[in-house]
Amino acid sequence: MTTEVQDTPRTGELEIRAIPPKHPWRWAAAAVVVLLAAMLVYSMLTNPRYQWDVVFSWLLARTILRGLLLTLALTAVSMLTGILLGVVFAVMRGSPNRLLSGAAGVYIWFFRGTPLLVQLVFWFNLSALYPRIVVGVPFGGPELTALNANALISPMTAAFLGLALNEAAYMAEIVRAGIVSVPAGQLQAASALGFTRMTTMRRIVLPQAMRVIIPPTGNQTISMLKTSSLVSVLAIPELLYSAQIVYARTFQTIPLLIVVSIWYLALTSVLTVAQGKIERRFSAGEET
Repeated sequence: MTTEVQDTPRTGELEIRAIPPKHPWRWAAAAVVVLLAAMLVYSMLTNPRYQWDVVFSWLLARTILRGLLLTLALTAVSMLTGILLGVVFAVMRGSPNRLLSGAAGVYIWFFRGTPLLVQLVFWFNLSALYPRIVVGVPFGGPELTALNANALISPMTAAFLGLALNEAAYMAEIVRAGIVSVPAGQLQAASALGFTRMTTMRRIVLPQAMRVIIPPTGNQTISMLKTSSLVSVLAIPELLYSAQIVYARTFQTIPLLIVVSIWYLALTSVLTVAQGKIERRFSAGEET
């Protein structure tokens, strides 16, 4: 910002006028971005290999919509389970009992330290380790019932276990960060009033921690929606695998992948808007 000093003709007083600085490189960068965007749009509209007619013909096809519904259901159930387990493990992680804290720490370490794809394939092949899942007295005691692991661990069950248990490890750290953000004086006041640890956690700590927990939880939900596409390796007909089945038959690979991308972009946009509204609501409650 520069200034100019001028004499006013009538009063002889000095007038200071601010002159905003010029930013030629900023305008040049903006022009380059606009040019590249225009080139991209032009290429997408004029390149016949995109096959937009095929894209729009499959966008609302029954096969794609069935896969979309399965993706939404798998995301919702896995995310809800992950949140509930994450709260449990976060509370265990902060427990003064070293055994509970250590067990939660090992769980988080293992599921965050191994790739989700490996976990999905591992659950799918669990019967190779345990052909029979036995319920009974441990250490060689009598069996109450035994289940066939191949029948019990279906591809859908393996997908649910892989997504939910992996998500629980990340949610445990998110919830723990929210709990740690609550001032220690709140806990001391609750203890002075005679609240139990569980009551303090449920009525005092978690409501205040939600302001910290909500934003990363929204990000994890969006990530879960996209990560659910990994279950296609288990031949589960979610959105991506449904498209793969179609283009394996029609050889229209690019148009079907564009269809999948459009649906993922639409869903993540809706979730992003919902996340923003929830965050503003909690932020407004905190300010008041």
